[in-house]
Amino acid sequence: MTHKQKQKKALQERDDLTGEHTVGDTGQMIIACLFTAIWISDTFFFKYTTFLNQYVPNRFRTPCGIILLVLSGYLAKTGLSIVFGEEREKPGVIRKGVFGVIRHPIYLSEILLYLGFLMLSISLAAAVMWIIAIVFLHSISRYEERLLLARFGKEYEQYMREVPMWIPRLWKK
Repeated sequence: MTHKQKQKKALQERDDLTGEHTVGDTGQMIIACLFTAIWISDTFFFKYTTFLNQYVPNRFRTPCGIILLVLSGYLAKTGLSIVFGEEREKPGVIRKGVFGVIRHPIYLSEILLYLGFLMLSISLAAAVMWIIAIVFLHSISRYEERLLLARFGKEYEQYMREVPMWIPRLWKK
């Protein structure tokens, strides 16, 4: 059983999890495959839209790309382990760890993953897929927030006021 299948099974069996958009996983997989295919083919073979690489030095792009990839991995690992790693006795809004800094760290990790690869090799064709991914992830995040608002009401409203959706605050409100 794959990791995603285990997550889906856990979601169905656990009362402490709220739910996901029905096309969320499929859409993410399609976008990931398209981004990967476009980035690899444009970066290593066709090089149609990679001309910006000559203007942005490798000594800048490589460290930035690596930092973004590491941050992406951290957000994905910690976010997934908080949501699926432990069953909560009483369902509630998760404010623990990275969820106390941003509301959607797992989706943000996906956005940063693509951006990390774009920093390693700037492909405008792949950047279009990155923008499509951002729009898609934002829309499924909004859908899932409506589910959470319906389930947790004022508690989730308060969480939305205190914790930004995508970009962490450098200062407390």
